Amino acid sequence: MRPYTRGNLAWARPGPGRRAGNRAQSPRNLWGDAMRLWYQSLTRPDAWPTYAKALRRVLDAGADPGSEIAIHGIEKRGGIGDQYRYLEFIETAEVLENVARAEAEGFDAVLLGNIVDPGLRIAREIAGIPVLGLCETALLTACQMGASIGIVFSNDKHEARVAENIRGYGLAGRVAATARMDVAKLTDLEAAFSPGPVRDSVLAQFHKAAEDCVARGAEVVIPAVGVAMVLLFEAGVHETARGAPVLCGPLALVQQGQAAVKLKRAMGGRFTSRRGAYGQPPPAQIAELRRYYGEVYPGVTE
Repeated sequence: MRPYTRGNLAWARPGPGRRAGNRAQSPRNLWGDAMRLWYQSLTRPDAWPTYAKALRRVLDAGADPGSEIAIHGIEKRGGIGDQYRYLEFIETAEVLENVARAEAEGFDAVLLGNIVDPGLRIAREIAGIPVLGLCETALLTACQMGASIGIVFSNDKHEARVAENIRGYGLAGRVAATARMDVAKLTDLEAAFSPGPVRDSVLAQFHKAAEDCVARGAEVVIPAVGVAMVLLFEAGVHETARGAPVLCGPLALVQQGQAAVKLKRAMGGRFTSRRGAYGQPPPAQIAELRRYYGEVYPGVTE
């Protein structure tokens, strides 16, 4: 990775109960300074070696000059079966630890590169930097690309979990159609990055499901599994036979992440709302909470 320097930055005075670190940028710094993005996958690097290389190529394709993207996977426990709720729960603990680590190490944003957006709302509550999720970002981007969306799931188990996200984001009304592939074991997608029958089967299943969505009114198609998004992008699948765009979520996530960092800088260091859903404990309460929970909410000062 290239060395990162903060350059000539002006630091805004922190508000009550907040630590220093909100940057008030000049127009030159707003667009010209480097940024560091932490891309958090839920895959285990040694279980997905070919995918890891392909993901790097896709993310680099979306990076602006001066942007650095550090890719991190699951290394402690799990990393191969997040369609199951209990396994997602186990992996989310490491995700949240890494969100805190990313901010402490000076990263400008965290990108959760998994279609279930594990820990997204919790991460936004604890972090002082933008945190974006693959599912939410893909859906919002697709809304800008067409009036209706088609979702292609990997299997029925994944479908139920992602459908909850869609409803939670208030975007169920924009989904015109859904369809499923038959990829019960997600690690089978690793083999699809190499020529052979597995790749042919996965691509054929996606094309069939995507065309079914378009036939039922979808104007944009989202492959609802991050590994498949990368596979299809590398295979040159950018639209269906009937001309509906096929969205590469990780590419959109990088672009939106960079935009979030620039917006935060333009707004004097403000991005995530602290009213309501992502509100943090008040300074008067934080000392008591830390006695029982440890060093939580590092952005809140006593």
